[in-house]
Amino acid sequence: MELTNKQITVIFKALCDENRVQILRILQNGELCACHLLEALNLSQPTLSHHMKVLCDSGLVVGRKDGKWMHYSISEEGTEIAVKALRELTKVDLSESGECCCK
Repeated sequence: MELTNKQITVIFKALCDENRVQILRILQNGELCACHLLEALNLSQPTLSHHMKVLCDSGLVVGRKDGKWMHYSISEEGTEIAVKALRELTKVDLSESGECCCK
């Protein structure tokens, strides 16, 4: 399945913010409650909520509700899709272009 430009854009939008990259680094140690992310990042709850929505929409992170709290973890499937997207975008295929146009 080839990803659409929109799907690829959503994935990389999630990775283009320093706070979201930091959230992913924190989640590398396993699932965490949003309250622990708030403490670790020194962000307001609405700001964290926004970042988590972007990460979840990208598929890189999944959320699980437990009572009034959300718990977040890195999605293995989402990670594989992101890697696929990067490979797809950076693959050089000279077979279709034939000869160099600059000769």
